[in-house]
Amino acid sequence: TLVYTGNGKGKTTSALGLALRAIGRDFNVKIFQFIKSPERSYGEKIALEKLGVDMIQL
Repeated sequence: TLVYTGNGKGKTTSALGLALRAIGRDFNVKIFQFIKSPERSYGEKIALEKLGVDMIQL
């Protein structure tokens, strides 16, 4: 389990990069993303769905 926290940018990018590498090695990946508006559609969620990865937005 890894948790990326902090102010500023780079948390989602870091998490997605590591997730992509894990997917390439056939690891099971699930991402929990804390966002301001779960009703919005984000590109990373759409891309992960195409790869078969669950992204739970909270």
